[in-house]
Amino acid sequence: MGKIYFASDFHLGVPNAAKSLERERRIVRWLEYIRVDAEAIYLVGDVFDFWFEYATVVPKGYVRLLGKLAELRDAGIPIYFFTGNHDMWMFQYFEDELDIPTYRQAIQIELKGKQFFIAHGDGLGPGDHGYKFIKKVFSNRLCQWLFARLHPNFAIRLANFWSGKSRSQNEKEPEKFISKEKEWLYQYANRKLETQHYDFFIFGHRHLPLDLTLENGKSRYINLGEWMNFNTYAVFDGDTLELETFEEQSLKH
Repeated sequence: MGKIYFASDFHLGVPNAAKSLERERRIVRWLEYIRVDAEAIYLVGDVFDFWFEYATVVPKGYVRLLGKLAELRDAGIPIYFFTGNHDMWMFQYFEDELDIPTYRQAIQIELKGKQFFIAHGDGLGPGDHGYKFIKKVFSNRLCQWLFARLHPNFAIRLANFWSGKSRSQNEKEPEKFISKEKEWLYQYANRKLETQHYDFFIFGHRHLPLDLTLENGKSRYINLGEWMNFNTYAVFDGDTLELETFEEQSLKH
């Protein structure tokens, strides 16, 4: 019996090339570490801090990660990719080149007999109307077409400039838990349970590893954290789902 792995918010590309490369190598080591028992891998958004696909051009770099993903797919391990708010301009490249399905919306799926709700998490829940408006603009096909008319040398540099102003670039300290009332994805999950049962809600985006029991006393809200500070991921074996931390000493076992 294999295990199902979930990870998100690698934010490759920030804060600079050297640190991004160090993080990328760590992620590749993690992927190699889990391949021995991985039944499936879900990458739940913001793998890249910025991504835009032209018809024949993709952003420079990330060859170690892309190569490892291709290797795992060629070995028969299913991988599923979710766009986040930083890499929402992922189109067909992963599907065509790596045979990795790309999801742009939340999915509801049964895994090993349990009901899962999986999404990056951006734009869900109450409030944050400014971002929700911006997301609609960025998701608009006309806006994407217009951006694609810009030369990549200028367009990607411009996008990286704006990305550099983001939370992933400028976080000085890891996120901290305040209260369940302040966790809007936790509140969103509780409302979803009013109309349909789920055993697990899997989200990224929050940049804080969380494992909280929801108000029905049974279902759980899991936030996957990020790989700039925490290096956390979730693993499900069919019976239990746990948040774990990838540490280099893991490679010795």
